[in-house]
Amino acid sequence: MLDWSDSTSSATPSAAAIFNTPPGAEQTGLGTIDRSGGRVSVDEKRMINCRADVNQLLPLKYKWAWEKYLAGCNNHWMPTEVSMQADIALWKSRDGLTEDERRAIKRNLGFFAASESLVANNIVLAIYRHLTNPECRQYLLRQAFEEAVHTHTFQYVVESLGLDEGELFNMYREVPSITDKAAWALKHTQNLDNPDFTTGTLESDQAFLRDLVAFYVVFEGMWFYTGFAQILSLGRRNKMVGIAEQYQYILRDESIHLNFGIDVINQIKLENPHLWTKEFQEDVRGMLKEAAELEAAYGRDTMPRGFLGLNAALCEQYMHFIANRRCAQIGLAPVFAETDNPFPWMSEVMDLKKEKNFFETRVIEYQNGGALSWD
Repeated sequence: MLDWSDSTSSATPSAAAIFNTPPGAEQTGLGTIDRSGGRVSVDEKRMINCRADVNQLLPLKYKWAWEKYLAGCNNHWMPTEVSMQADIALWKSRDGLTEDERRAIKRNLGFFAASESLVANNIVLAIYRHLTNPECRQYLLRQAFEEAVHTHTFQYVVESLGLDEGELFNMYREVPSITDKAAWALKHTQNLDNPDFTTGTLESDQAFLRDLVAFYVVFEGMWFYTGFAQILSLGRRNKMVGIAEQYQYILRDESIHLNFGIDVINQIKLENPHLWTKEFQEDVRGMLKEAAELEAAYGRDTMPRGFLGLNAALCEQYMHFIANRRCAQIGLAPVFAETDNPFPWMSEVMDLKKEKNFFETRVIEYQNGGALSWD
């Protein structure tokens, strides 16, 4: 939920920046101290192009960002806490998995192994630089750590199963369906290669907003879900339960990442309505449609024949369902005809409306992985 006035400002006079930072300039928080600068009031805080001191966390303006930071901390987990013994035995068993299942698992690991690093790079090198709000930056620091944990997860799985690490970690270069997605994502973060990029103009602010949509709505909010469905389906059938358990933890982390990103996007829209033009909205809708098509191609590559009640056609339908849902969350018209969710069982672990219920019960579920049920 968006809130423009989470805290009330004190009687302290309104101040410009405590740092001498012109509008639109990058706010690092490491500039020369302006000794005459006043205290920051809530009204001076903004998501982008803010001149208020980014080192002053309090008073909070966006409590939802702080609450997501606390929720992320409460959800702490490490992959090495999950036993891989059953997965190792099944992987080594001659008749434990079909070739189609093995292909899907390896493609899955190959996509995620590089994707988490791409997301982390985007957070640290682009988003953090230009999101000029300290409580949001506090959450980004937590998210960056979680991306590191997720990358650690794939290293742990690869090492446990004795997989070819070169093959898995280079799939984003060598497997076309994965390379196409990575290349699309990098196209929408080309500002990383431009050290002179700053927000503060219509064009640059829209570029930054487009970057947020690409990584929060598409990368984390759409592209991860085919992989989640594949692995969680295996886990529900008592196959590769260690990997499935870790994917469920990752999915629950990602649900907060997605919610945070959507809140940031919508807050920027509220504070900068001139950015959300009809032309820009159509541009974003085109991005989501193109992303869904790339994911459908990835589904056909990972499941050429289908398995365990899953197939590429159902995954494409699922992506249309997810894409329309993401459109609604950021105030866009749907990009596909209305469709049903072909994997209703996924709702129990990914439905954003149930996020609060999960956090109320997470002490048992997160701290004891054995409590997870795949019924």
